[in-house]
Amino acid sequence: MPNRVRITEIFFSIQGESQTVGWPTVFVRLTGCPLRCVYCDTSYAFQGGELISIPDIFKKIETYNTRYVTVTGGEPLAQKSCIMLLKLLCDSGYAVSLETSGALSVSQVDSRVIKVMDLKTPSSGESEKNLFSNLELLTEQDQVKFVICNRADYQWAKEIIDKYHIDSACEILMSPSFGQIELKSLAEWILQDQLHVRLQIQLHKLIWGDEPGR
Repeated sequence: MPNRVRITEIFFSIQGESQTVGWPTVFVRLTGCPLRCVYCDTSYAFQGGELISIPDIFKKIETYNTRYVTVTGGEPLAQKSCIMLLKLLCDSGYAVSLETSGALSVSQVDSRVIKVMDLKTPSSGESEKNLFSNLELLTEQDQVKFVICNRADYQWAKEIIDKYHIDSACEILMSPSFGQIELKSLAEWILQDQLHVRLQIQLHKLIWGDEPGR
């Protein structure tokens, strides 16, 4: 297993999403992604980056006083070395979450890692790449996220939730695509349909806007 990972950035910020929203968190952003979602806000992580040894990644993480680490991308699982990085972070006592598109298998991910799986809606342009067999590997600690761009995306998400019984497997997040749909609209749809989902906003964008590295 390679002991180096191609990294775009390591930064300290407020977790804006998922179970640990609001907590100061170290983000380790890996380089590379096989998807090209139309609303992607981290296209700068598609290429470039720097190969960094796992011990040096730990040295950087350890400069921050937090137990929360989020491994993100790009698509982190596009790099084989991500699996080892996740395991070693868990071994070191960190509360580790993985932000993944769900287009690549999560079967090798350490069971201690909280998986936040972003199933791609039709408006992303990449919904055909969803690997729905990943849903069978989720546990109660994990989360499935839908980024909603319009009413059609919302209806699609409802159908997927019902088809795969996701609400009985783990928590579901629905998030309005930044700048594409009003938060109020999505909130009202959820209430009208009495969905068992959590409405999610990107807290970091409310604080810093679309600033990279936040």
